[in-house]
Amino acid sequence: MKKFSNAEKVKMRDVRKRIEQADLVPSRLPLLDGIERSFKALERRGIATLAGLRGEWKTAKSRELLAKASGIDLPYLVLLRREVESWFPKPLPLKSFDWFPKSDIAKLEKAGIRDAAALFRAAETRKERAALAKNAGAAPGVVDDLFRCADLTRVQWVSPAAARMLMETGCNSAAELSAADATDLCAALERVNAGGKFFKGKIGLRDVKRLVRAAGYV
Repeated sequence: MKKFSNAEKVKMRDVRKRIEQADLVPSRLPLLDGIERSFKALERRGIATLAGLRGEWKTAKSRELLAKASGIDLPYLVLLRREVESWFPKPLPLKSFDWFPKSDIAKLEKAGIRDAAALFRAAETRKERAALAKNAGAAPGVVDDLFRCADLTRVQWVSPAAARMLMETGCNSAAELSAADATDLCAALERVNAGGKFFKGKIGLRDVKRLVRAAGYV
């Protein structure tokens, strides 16, 4: 599966393929209507990569100009933007992982690590995490577990609570999530959430399958 972490290297054909192969939520299904025509129009516009596409629609005005120049209906572009941007979750503040000791979070913030993305960049290896914990004065175990959360929340749809649930099932990284058996993981998540420990309601196998597939793109 093509990785999407470096948008500069992701070709438009891979963007289209991801959409066509996805189990889209109902509100995104209109993206499939005329997708070949729309993507050819974007490529004629000179948009060759995912990074180039994201750079074309940063503002409402730029989206209007792109629609006019490409001949693609503006509502379609808006929907496409929503889908594509959902592949890049915004970095979560460390404070959002509120089950960790506040004192350790504060120490990491003081050391300049304020969100999950910063932690992931600064502590990808065990050695880097140990050094960060020592320099910040934070507990090594806390830094390790926060890093696991940071990694998991790079995946589309994984919230802090979802990351915590995944870790309780023994799934500690985006790579492990991408390799998981969706049926087994769904059952494990149901056990972890027994009695509504994290949220009320049933965990759907279809949603877990979407989660596993999304992890494969990270």
